[in-house]
Amino acid sequence: MEGSSTTIILVGVIILGFILIASMVKVVPQRTAIIIERLGKYKTTFTAGFQILIPFVDKIRYKHTLKEQAIDVAPQVCITRDNIAVEVDGILYLQVLDPQKASYGIDNYRFASIQIAQTTMRSVIGKLELDRTFEERETINGAIVDAVDKASDPWGIKVTRYEVKNISPPQSIKDAMEKQMRAEREKRAIIAESEGTKQAKINVADGDKQELIKKSEGEMQKRINEAAGRASEIEQLANATANGLRAISKAISEENGLNAVNLRIAEQYLIEFGKLASQNNTMILPSNLTDIGSIVAVATSVFSETKDKKK
Repeated sequence: MEGSSTTIILVGVIILGFILIASMVKVVPQRTAIIIERLGKYKTTFTAGFQILIPFVDKIRYKHTLKEQAIDVAPQVCITRDNIAVEVDGILYLQVLDPQKASYGIDNYRFASIQIAQTTMRSVIGKLELDRTFEERETINGAIVDAVDKASDPWGIKVTRYEVKNISPPQSIKDAMEKQMRAEREKRAIIAESEGTKQAKINVADGDKQELIKKSEGEMQKRINEAAGRASEIEQLANATANGLRAISKAISEENGLNAVNLRIAEQYLIEFGKLASQNNTMILPSNLTDIGSIVAVATSVFSETKDKKK
């Protein structure tokens, strides 16, 4: 009987020993911090690795992750500068840098950070008009990060960034904005069409202008060429006449040249007189028509005077 009791006690002691050893040994995961209190007072902070506790004296009070945390900020109603109620939500990113401050600096740093983010959000949105809230997301994010980071510094918390997820105006405002955007698109389409029509007219006018210029230049060149042709013709005719006169003068000065000229004059006189008689029914005849010799004599005297002058 005594042996059985001794065995039970021994087993109990062994089990108690295992429990004590298990309570003394603590393995802390990577990127985790554990706050240890000894007799109700802060003792140390356990980081990743194998750690030993004193049973019944040391106690794990807080446990923190040192990873960056993404905290969802619930949607809230904000009033813009132009008195439009919009619903805004976002995500807050923060990280515990000092586990001791995060444990004893504030009761719940996550809840406190969310509250500061929401109050700052309402303040920033209240300074902006509705249209600008969609354009100033970076400004809103920066203002919230600055405010939360400044307030959380005594808590051992570092706010890395804040991102606005949604900005939702009322349905009536959405309908008005849709109409405005539709009107703006139609306006741009009309402007683009008018610009196209304007450019087309300008191109046609430029084409007509260039055509007229080319036609006028062609006409001018044509007139220049015709004038040059007429001038060349007149010059050539004058040169030919001068050459002919020089040839006649040279012929007169030669031997029997004057007799040949007299013969030629008489011949031409008779030919032309014959043409005149065949074309007209009524003629006025000179008194000395039969005296062809007198006419030839007059012409001969003219050539003789010309010849004497040249001599």
